[in-house]
Amino acid sequence: MAVWPVKSSRMTSAIIVAAGRGTRMGPDVDKLFLPVAGRPVVAHTWLRFDAMGEFDEVIVVVREGTQATFEEIAGQLTLRKPWRLVAGGAERQDSVWNCLGTLNPGTEVVAIQDGARPCTAEAVIRDTLAAAREEGAAVAAQRVTDTIKESEDGAAIAKHLDRSRLWSVQTPQVFRVEVIRRALAAVRAKGLRVTDDTAACELIGQKVRLVESAAPNPKVTVLADLPYIELLLRASATKK
Repeated sequence: MAVWPVKSSRMTSAIIVAAGRGTRMGPDVDKLFLPVAGRPVVAHTWLRFDAMGEFDEVIVVVREGTQATFEEIAGQLTLRKPWRLVAGGAERQDSVWNCLGTLNPGTEVVAIQDGARPCTAEAVIRDTLAAAREEGAAVAAQRVTDTIKESEDGAAIAKHLDRSRLWSVQTPQVFRVEVIRRALAAVRAKGLRVTDDTAACELIGQKVRLVESAAPNPKVTVLADLPYIELLLRASATKK
């Protein structure tokens, strides 16, 4: 693992959450290592944050037993920034909590990114960083465009939901470090399980700024997602 000296104050860190099992892919498929546009999915995510001048370090949270694979991926990339691997926990919130404990004491802002979301535009990352510095917490999101219905039994419509008020929350989710530490500490104290980091902020009454992502920002969930993500990655590469 390569680790270089970093600045001691006013740092911004990127946490790439890559410790999940991706069960919807099947028991023997790790979506993070699937090849797309010439590299594993997670490599594209890693390179995107490594290339941005706004970040001082990249921390990758990994599942126990996969460290060697991530070390191998890192060795195949030309990485510019200090990086390290941190062991994940039983749930996403535990993985992020583990990572927060390894941050440089000078880290002020942290961006948390899904390892399987490799197409996030640099512009939306920058906008989310700026919003979090101002508000304390911010998240990339897109307006819901489909008509949404609620069902109580999974068989019939129970209620129509007003889509003008609905947003699809993505990553990065960006926080001032003291905010996300306080939020996750509250979750842990109450023994709760949250599906994303902004939900922890709701528990402590922390406002989370929505930052609209105009460009596609998909996450690899099933194999059918890969052709679309490959198209986006190749289109992005041709613009550079």
